[in-house]
Amino acid sequence: MSVDMNSQGSDSNEEDYDPNCEEEEEDEDPGDIEDYYVGVANDVEQQGADAFDPEEYQFTCLTYKESESTLNEHMASLAATLKVSHAVAKLVLVSFHWQISEILERHKSNAAQLLVEARVQPTSSKHAMVHSSHHCAVCMQFVRKENLLSLACQHQFCRSCWEQHCTVLVKDGVGVGVSCMAQDCLLRTPEDFVFPLLPSEELKDKYRRYLFRDYVESHYQLQLCPGADCPMVIQVQEPKARRVQCNRCNEVFCFKCRQMYHAPTDCATIRKWLTKCADDSETANYISAHTKDCPKCNICIEKNGGCNHMQCSKCKHDFCWMCLGDWKTHGSEYYECSRYKENPDIVNQSQQAQAREALKKYLFYFER
Repeated sequence: MSVDMNSQGSDSNEEDYDPNCEEEEEDEDPGDIEDYYVGVANDVEQQGADAFDPEEYQFTCLTYKESESTLNEHMASLAATLKVSHAVAKLVLVSFHWQISEILERHKSNAAQLLVEARVQPTSSKHAMVHSSHHCAVCMQFVRKENLLSLACQHQFCRSCWEQHCTVLVKDGVGVGVSCMAQDCLLRTPEDFVFPLLPSEELKDKYRRYLFRDYVESHYQLQLCPGADCPMVIQVQEPKARRVQCNRCNEVFCFKCRQMYHAPTDCATIRKWLTKCADDSETANYISAHTKDCPKCNICIEKNGGCNHMQCSKCKHDFCWMCLGDWKTHGSEYYECSRYKENPDIVNQSQQAQAREALKKYLFYFER
């Protein structure tokens, strides 16, 4: 038995991916939970209950070089079909999540609009203005014509300003997101435009890693392993909220959201829960670990060790620390402590009391 003395207690993923290392509120699809169980009944009938594994999900673990090779194959094929550079083809693939069939359909119906939606061509000719002046629109310095650079939008800036722009963004971890400097211009800069503007090999290596990260994260069939310093990539045929495990670091996670595996809870709910835990973690950790009110006299009790059988030092009431139930009636039904029991009278109390009850409910689940 732990006896509380009502005194002070004594208890107290940005990832880089190295291309030289081989080993290395938001809307949610409502089908997350349903997908988990879809087809289970039929499979059980066909295979037998003993043979069927509802957790089974086909996936492949790829190294950096293997995943890069896969991405480059898709890029080269699309570039040849669209008759664009490899760098532009990558931007198109990123914009449409590497769904090549959809890209080809859009290209067939309206090739020009496809490039506009991929942010590699301006929306109309009026945005593609050719400047006769040799002044940089950023630093306002007069520069020679050969030192003025622009994208398809024809917004011209001097090489020095472009270098500073790209350098700052890459240092901040930006990959595909490097864009034109002109106000309200959304055009993205292809990688073959950015690389010559980066002043050092170290910065170019970082840019390659950020590009690879963005390419994988935008691919509907790929996910980066969330394991610490793990460079592996998980590939699936059909993306679902299912369990996958990295064969290098053994990290187990949900393929769809890259969070800890959470079936049967859907990805949106687990994201909200993790966000709430992160926001309230410091307060929750202290209150949860140290204090609760005696269910009989309401004195604040601080648990400093021992089992869950508590006795209030003031009123001598015996209760369970987890569920605050009377220990005499608690018995051996320890499983009852896994369910939160809301105070039925809370609706008749003040807003302050209701807020406190809501916090108690949160802390109850947080400490599990």
